[in-house]
Amino acid sequence: MVESTVTYESFTLAREYPHSPEKVFRNFSDPARKRKWFAEGEGSILQSFEMDFRVGGKETGVFLMNHGPVAGLVCRNDSWYMDIVENKRIVIAYTMTLGENRISASLSTIELLPQNSKTLLRFTE
Repeated sequence: MVESTVTYESFTLAREYPHSPEKVFRNFSDPARKRKWFAEGEGSILQSFEMDFRVGGKETGVFLMNHGPVAGLVCRNDSWYMDIVENKRIVIAYTMTLGENRISASLSTIELLPQNSKTLLRFTE
């Protein structure tokens, strides 16, 4: 039997965008926009993406990994929206599974802070 381990960590990333908080928020709240930047891209083949953007709603992405040591494995991301303050904050709880193994469970806060005509996005996990 493989013994599971628990690691507790937190980190914060910050990035400035040359757009209003409303525009940045739309990229998280609009399913077509979020699918494009979050679910589609290199390194995997998107198998499914569903998004119900509301407090209590769920987002699920399923990906077939196609590069590196995880090629051929299915990766699944399940997120639950815990708190949403329009144009200001999104809090999610999410899990990631690779193959048959859950590899993480996290709580993340995304803050959108106005900075003149820009937005500071602060992501804390």
